[in-house]
Amino acid sequence: MTIRWLSACSLALVVTLSSIQGCAVLAVGAGAAAAKVAHDRRTVGTQLDDQNAEGKVAFRWSDNERLKNETNLQVDIYNGVALITGQAPDQQLINQAVAQVKQVDHVRKIHNQVRVGQPLGASAQAYDIWLANKVRAKLLANENVPTLQVRVVVQHAEVFLMGRVNNQEATFAVDIARNVEGVTRVVRAFEIQ
Repeated sequence: MTIRWLSACSLALVVTLSSIQGCAVLAVGAGAAAAKVAHDRRTVGTQLDDQNAEGKVAFRWSDNERLKNETNLQVDIYNGVALITGQAPDQQLINQAVAQVKQVDHVRKIHNQVRVGQPLGASAQAYDIWLANKVRAKLLANENVPTLQVRVVVQHAEVFLMGRVNNQEATFAVDIARNVEGVTRVVRAFEIQ
């Protein structure tokens, strides 16, 4: 009976500690998200509108069989400005993708940076994710760039920078990104304040 009681107590302790640890991780994650929302130069309503618009575009693209199966497309929307990146095998599909974005109410401007070509494979996409994180780390390390205001998108080693920044902040961000090893090109899609 003592062994059962000790086992039950040990199990309860493990569950309790796991719950506390999970809550701590959840609290830290929620705190980081709240800090990002609070320090964003967009209003909370605009941030939500941007997220909803991205979801609407993704839904529209997934509803088109050719766009869904033959392309590698990504849309990022910041303050109503849409950046479309990726690859499509022909201009007709690119035009269809852009037309779908134009139908979303919140989008007021479009930067079409889709390249004609075959969609990137998994290894190239993984490299782009790694490169984007490398660029973000360099931006984070520079006090002249408001990191929370800059969105980094990488497609086929091309870096696209979005956000609401002033001209000096944009210049610093572009210069930093341009000097990251592996970056082939930097495209500004900033909204200059």
